[in-house]
Amino acid sequence: QVQLVESGGGLVQAGGSLRLSCAASGSIFSIGSMGWYRQAPGKPRDLVAVITSDGSTNYADPVKGRFTISRDNAKNTVYLQMNSLKSEDAAVYYCNVVILFEDYWGQGTQVTVSS
Repeated sequence: QVQLVESGGGLVQAGGSLRLSCAASGSIFSIGSMGWYRQAPGKPRDLVAVITSDGSTNYADPVKGRFTISRDNAKNTVYLQMNSLKSEDAAVYYCNVVILFEDYWGQGTQVTVSS
């Protein structure tokens, strides 16, 4: 039906940058909100950033000023630009897309920050 494919994760030094991408494909009629979540070992999955269909954005406090979420509607893709990465940013990052009131999740991509 709908598949979300994530890319861009990897290993980066503290203070470095990464850009995550998530592309949706399949039976897509209209995409609503798109977002990024992350989950560290032993912790719940937390919201990182969300962007609505109108382009309005919201960020979790720990990433404000460092992360930027954006979307390309023509490509059905959402991005997360992560700058000034810290060790506490290390986690598995998941993208989330709402299509006709249903939630779809990416497979997750690992972000590792070395110090």
